[in-house]
Amino acid sequence: MQRSPNDLSQLQATMRAIELACSSIQMMVNPAEAEATILSFCQSPQPYQACQYIIENSQMPNARFQAATAIRDAAIRELEFSAAEKETFLAEVKQATLGIHGADVQFIGINFLESLVSEFSLSTSTTMVLPTEFHDQCQKSMELEYLKAFYCWARDAALSMTNKILDSDSAVPETKASTAALRLMLQILNWDFRYSKNGVEGAKGRKNVFSARVGNDNNLSRRSECTVVQPGPAWHEVLISSGHISWLLSFYRALRKKFSCEGFWLDCPLAVSARKLIVQFCSLKGDIFHSDNGQMQENHLLQLLSGIIEWVNPPEAVSKAIESGKSESEMLDGCRALLSIATVTTPVVFDQLLKSISSFGTLTLLSALMCEVLKVLIVSNAEEETWSWVARDLLLDTWTALLVPIESGGKTGLLPAEGRNAAANVFSLIVESELKAASASACSDDVDTDYFQASVSAMDERLSSYALIGRAAIDITIPLLTNLFNERVARLHQGRGITDPTVTLEELYSMLLIIGHVLADEGDGETPLVPKAIQTQHVASGESEKHPVVVLSSSILNFAKQSLDPEMRASIFSPRLMEAIAWFLARWSSTYLMPPEETGENSGSGYDNNHMVQSLCSSKALLIFGEHNQGKSVLDLVVHIATTTLVFYPGEKDLQALTCYHLLHALVRRRNVCVHLVALDSWHHLANAFANERLLFTLYSAHQRSLAQTLVVSASGMRNPDASNQYVRDLMGHMTNYLVELSSKNDLKIVAQQPDVILSVSCLLERLRGAARATEPRTQKAIYEMGSTVMNSILIFLEVYKHEFAVVYLLLKFVVDWVDGQIIYLEAQETAGVVNFCMRLLQLYSSHNIGKISLSLSSSLLSEAKTEKYKDLRALLQLLANLCSKDLVDFSSDSTETPGTNISQVVYFGLCIVIPLISLDLLKYPKLCRDFFSLLSHLLEVYPEMVAQLNDEAFSHVLGTLDFGLHHQDTEVVDMCLRALKALASYHYKETSVGKVGLGARAAGSKDQSGQMSEGIFSQFLRTLLHLVLFEDYSIDLVSAAADALLPLILCEQALYQRLGNELIERQVNPAFKSRLANALQSLTSSNQLSFTLDRMNYQRFRKNLNHFLVEVRGFLRMI
Repeated sequence: MQRSPNDLSQLQATMRAIELACSSIQMMVNPAEAEATILSFCQSPQPYQACQYIIENSQMPNARFQAATAIRDAAIRELEFSAAEKETFLAEVKQATLGIHGADVQFIGINFLESLVSEFSLSTSTTMVLPTEFHDQCQKSMELEYLKAFYCWARDAALSMTNKILDSDSAVPETKASTAALRLMLQILNWDFRYSKNGVEGAKGRKNVFSARVGNDNNLSRRSECTVVQPGPAWHEVLISSGHISWLLSFYRALRKKFSCEGFWLDCPLAVSARKLIVQFCSLKGDIFHSDNGQMQENHLLQLLSGIIEWVNPPEAVSKAIESGKSESEMLDGCRALLSIATVTTPVVFDQLLKSISSFGTLTLLSALMCEVLKVLIVSNAEEETWSWVARDLLLDTWTALLVPIESGGKTGLLPAEGRNAAANVFSLIVESELKAASASACSDDVDTDYFQASVSAMDERLSSYALIGRAAIDITIPLLTNLFNERVARLHQGRGITDPTVTLEELYSMLLIIGHVLADEGDGETPLVPKAIQTQHVASGESEKHPVVVLSSSILNFAKQSLDPEMRASIFSPRLMEAIAWFLARWSSTYLMPPEETGENSGSGYDNNHMVQSLCSSKALLIFGEHNQGKSVLDLVVHIATTTLVFYPGEKDLQALTCYHLLHALVRRRNVCVHLVALDSWHHLANAFANERLLFTLYSAHQRSLAQTLVVSASGMRNPDASNQYVRDLMGHMTNYLVELSSKNDLKIVAQQPDVILSVSCLLERLRGAARATEPRTQKAIYEMGSTVMNSILIFLEVYKHEFAVVYLLLKFVVDWVDGQIIYLEAQETAGVVNFCMRLLQLYSSHNIGKISLSLSSSLLSEAKTEKYKDLRALLQLLANLCSKDLVDFSSDSTETPGTNISQVVYFGLCIVIPLISLDLLKYPKLCRDFFSLLSHLLEVYPEMVAQLNDEAFSHVLGTLDFGLHHQDTEVVDMCLRALKALASYHYKETSVGKVGLGARAAGSKDQSGQMSEGIFSQFLRTLLHLVLFEDYSIDLVSAAADALLPLILCEQALYQRLGNELIERQVNPAFKSRLANALQSLTSSNQLSFTLDRMNYQRFRKNLNHFLVEVRGFLRMI
């Protein structure tokens, strides 16, 4: 295009000014003025023509650099171009990227593209104060129209600089530009592809217009990050057919060879960028590869693996070089590549890749790498994280990626024979390294060593990965573990009384953790099944005792049995070792002890017939620990061991926690086990000691609660409900009698303050609470009697211990748990008694101002007081919620005509007591907040008419907390507040529709002290909710609840809704947006035959309307 002379002279003047400013900065002549000139140029509107002229004509590199920078800044700042301007502009960027104007401008061009891609990438976009809809359109346009072109420009730029970089003996400007090009290619591959799949919007393409998307990054699963890339078939030619992957591998190999003597080169930006891109290519997956039974993808991965293998093979030489000072970055990137390949393939394909170019498979290489890394860990025994730690975690994640589909029953097939041998070798070295670490920790004087924590309740996730590897070669690894375990046990006995057993004990501790993970899975609330790898273990018929798992389990059980001998216990079984034994027995018992005897019809799911037959044989062999074999004797042994840990290890809080919360709970999880449990003398001895002896009072009080719960749950194994109830009475009767007698003493106020009495009362309340939490239909009657017996005593203790916050809390929590378990079963008369008791409890709590906080307290005491208050208030809220459940679920035998207790009155009375004590600061406690809004939403939904009976202070407090909850970050809290608003507004609308007052004056506006008219509550909440749904961030899951609350609010305040809609329309400057908004507002209240009723069908119609409305307008109303 020809330029006029005036234009040309103006462009030349601008170029001279910029060149002069650049020279002034270089020469330090009036730099402030020079910087101001450049800044003014960069901030000038649409400087593209001047920038183009400077880039094409200036001989000064700095001036060309400043011009390219100005283009980048302006393009980000001024996003709207005409089609012709956009085409011209991008043509200039392409020329710059391809190096037409030199390496310096090329770097700026590539850097500009990187900034542009970053701006519209979901996870890295910045706040631009532009409509969300515009951002979404740009993102879609970027993916469908520009990403491939940008990728090709970067690829071609990198290709064009190859020879110059390889031929140069020193750093050249092209190195910097080439690094930027590789970095841009990597960034594009990291794009979250939403629209490119099959040429249409992808599975993830549906936009969520209801939450903020700026700066979100929801990745993170395993220890090591691995992002699978699925750009779709449109990218096949660009990424697969173009051949540039071969160029990249050759380019890196040539650079690697050229700079082989310079160890630092591996960490230079060019090398790092090239390796990252190669690793990302390993993650390509999906329909970018043709449907040829996976052959194209296999060839692609083989090509990559051929270049990567020299980074990690031979492992011994690589490891030795790193230990001698070479950078570990290349080796770690090789491990990351293996992880990526394992993520996108099956174990069989993974193993076969290398076999076409070498004498061993990929699994063998993975095994050799893992073994070498473990050897380094064993030798170095480093306490700080080193390269070998990182490599171990990467390789463990690789094994996990390969083995999890097999373990979860997927049809990917078992590991090939070579792979099982590789897994066995790795597992053997894993065990060796863990035993070495255990030995080192035993000899260490550092009490803060973080090798296995004192409590085994928090297992290191590494053990789960170890278990997967061990199960992959179960026929080898289980006998290995058996031999190693037996060797340590024999060593203990041989050195007993002669040598220090500490090292051996630590090794046994470590082995029990590993064995427990290999043999069984964690239940997570369900009864865990025998792992599939063990189910398919081949066992000859009639040889159950020889099953490897049976042999190993028997060895551990026999060893644990020795802890019952006082001499052995004193010399060998330390508290720490007993922790591991208790943890192992809990995990093992849940899976193997008296399992439900199944026919095995479905046990072979996901395997062929041969595996199914093996599974059936293995399952039958493992029934040796079932009800009809050795199960009863093993159960008795476990109970004896549990009792031993509670009685003979006083003060060992962690050990006793494992016993109470894990081991004993595991025994009562299934009723078929409970049937045999309650028939054991050992169980009766434990129950008798708990009920009638003071020996177990030394346990931590919370452990006593857990023990009580376990003992009561075991009553489900009794022959009939009468026997179960009598068992509970015998267990708890002595304790309730003690509390009743104590509360009847004339000098109680004096006696009650004695430390031993406070301890006894606290422990007994915890025990009663544990029993109450174990309520089942079979034992409900006895537990009701237990609670009703101590009702008056509870009120007396609340009076006596009103200044003992810990005791007050225990009193409240017992009542909460007891009412929770009982209320739905009680007859009318019993319900009245319980409700009356709760009313008296609330009145007593209120009369003593137990929940009040003095503002004169110091900050530390004030914080402590808030914590105590939070706990009490949460208990009271739970009590009120439990009482409410009677109106929802009622298993009593009373007829519907029987007059019942008005639950709502006592609940609202309780609410009036609790609400003044709850501040917005206290609602920052998540659990208290959730409990409060759960109760509030329930009350407003079930008893909305009672709201009008609240006093002004309580009513204002309810409204304030609802407003607080609507803006809470917890989605569940917001949902409950929306349900409460719906209940209030719909109640008022329905009442006023039939001529009643509804909420009366509280719904209408009122004058304040200055005579100004204030809005009614529904007007306030209509404003708040409209602003929330239109402008604020929230989960898409809340839209339906918001619609249900918004509809009755609109019906209650129709005039205000019209006014707010008109104001919103008038604020729109863009005529198109104004028209769209007006139409959308009209459709919101008229589409889908919406009517002025609040029936189920109308709510459904309005939900649909609101969804369409938000999709239509929220994108241009919200600015991000």
